[in-house]
Amino acid sequence: MSEYESLRVGVDGGVAVVTLDHAPVNLLDATMIGDLWGVVNSLPERDDVRVVVVRSADPEFFIAHADLHLIQQLPRDVTERGSEITGIHQFMEQWRTLPQVTIAQLEGRARGGGSEFALSLDLRFAATDTVLSQPEVSVGIIPGGGGTQRLPRLMGRGRALEIVLGCADFDAETAERYGWVNRALPPDELGPFVERLARRIAAFPPDAVRRAKAAVDAAVGTVEDGLIEEAYQFNRTLADPDLDSRLDGALAGGAQTREGELDLGALLERAGTEGTP
Repeated sequence: MSEYESLRVGVDGGVAVVTLDHAPVNLLDATMIGDLWGVVNSLPERDDVRVVVVRSADPEFFIAHADLHLIQQLPRDVTERGSEITGIHQFMEQWRTLPQVTIAQLEGRARGGGSEFALSLDLRFAATDTVLSQPEVSVGIIPGGGGTQRLPRLMGRGRALEIVLGCADFDAETAERYGWVNRALPPDELGPFVERLARRIAAFPPDAVRRAKAAVDAAVGTVEDGLIEEAYQFNRTLADPDLDSRLDGALAGGAQTREGELDLGALLERAGTEGTP
């Protein structure tokens, strides 16, 4: 696999390890999205890769969230319901539908698009000090990378609405109880656990693994119609004339800086109290 600007990829024993390394906070920006597109496009033809683990080089950030500047650049006049998935949904679905088994090794913060990227992978294991959230509604948009569709499928409507509407940070143990992650593990046990599981799966007959994954996916049904509806509702929020002022307020308050992102929930709450989310 080629060299990338925001991540590293290594393959050993049938396991590809994708290490996100995009200072200062592993922002899901154009650079990281482009690199992750490059990785996911290369994987279907890789017979030597049976399992993919995505982890971070930064123990405080898995992926902070999607780049607010990118959101501000999205078109504001797409207000009709589409007929197929495109853009970020196509990107997330390409990860979800890989023939390989994909595992998110979560450490630090995974908010917004970072949480949604992890949700697009098959399995999620988190260090006990991991923080997850979907804070989009607090700035006037909605989760637009599949969060409104994948969370209810994992945990039910009520808990998904608590996460999406409350916009609060969740600790890993609560996330495990809700079904957001498979397990919460002590930080020093997380890496060894994920490595053992990845190598165990990689050692099994690959055709059986692929067919088992396809069979389980058939049990939960298609997600495409829901993603189209999410895109429609997300695009309608972009037409809000006050959206830019709220996003600018979040940026001015410290969003997308390392210090601000360490406690983004409090930053957004302060900004909301002051009238700028």
